[in-house]
Amino acid sequence: MFIIGYIEDLRELVGHRPLIFVGSVVIILDQNGKLLLQKRKYPYGTWGIPGGLMELGESTEEVCRREVLEETGLVIDHLELINVYSGSDHFVIAENGDEFYVVTVAYFTKGFTGNLQVDRSESIKFEFFYPKDLPDNIVKSHRVILDEFLERFYTLRDN
Repeated sequence: MFIIGYIEDLRELVGHRPLIFVGSVVIILDQNGKLLLQKRKYPYGTWGIPGGLMELGESTEEVCRREVLEETGLVIDHLELINVYSGSDHFVIAENGDEFYVVTVAYFTKGFTGNLQVDRSESIKFEFFYPKDLPDNIVKSHRVILDEFLERFYTLRDN
């Protein structure tokens, strides 16, 4: 979820002061209705939804496709919008003291190709979970997204 370049350039100018970033995440479902989660290095050992922050000129859909390919080696198909999440509940203070608000655009997809690979610079591992078996230590904001997805979009035919 770290972007080298644009964000680093901004941080050189503003230091740790709060910034607004736009990011995208995508819930990927396999043919059995399991959801792909990423065990992250930052914050270490927590689980989250694959995705990351927008680079200059990207659409939110392009963010999803780029981040998923970089992090997992998978190419994702058609994206369905879940919701957009923003506001004071999405304020973050990073371990290094950087402060930011994130506007997160969340999608889901049932289509992907490729072989799952782990980018060790950001991830510990990836694993598909049935909704009833999701781990406890999920990034708080991602738990909100997962809960909304399961309530509004996930149906019995998916599992």
